[in-house]
Amino acid sequence: MKRRQIPIFLSALLLISSISYAQDQPIAEMTPENGFIAFYSHRDGNLEIYVMGADGSHPQRLTVNTAEDRHPSWSPDGSQIAFMSDRDGNREIYVMNADGSNVRRLTHNEAWDRTPAWSPDGTQIAFQSNRDGNPEIYVMNIDGSNQRNLTHNPVEDNVPAWSPDGRQIVFISNRRGNNDIYVMNADGSAQTRLSDHQHEEYAPAWSPDGTQIAFDSDRVGNTEIYVMDADGRNVRRLTRDVAEDYSPAWSPDGTQIAFYSGRDGNTDIYIMDADGENVQQLTDDPAWDASPAWWGE
Repeated sequence: MKRRQIPIFLSALLLISSISYAQDQPIAEMTPENGFIAFYSHRDGNLEIYVMGADGSHPQRLTVNTAEDRHPSWSPDGSQIAFMSDRDGNREIYVMNADGSNVRRLTHNEAWDRTPAWSPDGTQIAFQSNRDGNPEIYVMNIDGSNQRNLTHNPVEDNVPAWSPDGRQIVFISNRRGNNDIYVMNADGSAQTRLSDHQHEEYAPAWSPDGTQIAFDSDRVGNTEIYVMDADGRNVRRLTRDVAEDYSPAWSPDGTQIAFYSGRDGNTDIYIMDADGENVQQLTDDPAWDASPAWWGE
């Protein structure tokens, strides 16, 4: 197997972690083969962005702020993380280097801007904003310029996620009364409903090969993780637990899905195989760990 080339800043971050926590192996041997997972947690008293190996090793805090930092999204090359923060008084989109340095604010709006999603070619960030009176899907360049509304709909459109080829964006909308999954071209055209269910669907995530979309839904009474073909057909339930399971995130190779769940009494990050088998708990902290975002080459 070809060994992954880990970005220098992430290697340094894990090296610091290996010094902080005594280990029996060299850091090169401990580097997870399947990348890194960013998430947010209030384990240090307020919501901050963290990163860990995809095996749950070496969790490290990236943001240090008294405000709330949420919804991390990796740049395609793993060098940066976009996120939402209310550190300047309202919810805005920020970006930082993957080691937490060089934080820059991208949006400057009195409305709420949230749930950033980086385009596969690294040139744009999609996000949700209510600046025009209701939540809509917007897109901007990665320096914050050229912000524009894609959905132009009087209801609520939320949680954008790009297709792997960058040609489409999947999102959530309640334009038929409940949250369904929709897809549109990257320029906002051809908005099409994919799911049609009386319950709530949320957090769509495209598989790396573009053939499937994972999402969470409360269609059986509690929120579980599901997957469907990219055209909305062949819906399959992946998790079966009395607790709530949320926010699926695919592994870079498409063989696993991360999610967060309260199944062990507090909210932690888990992974499972893409067919729902072999569920493993990654974080084990009495705080709230949520919104996993997986990066790897």
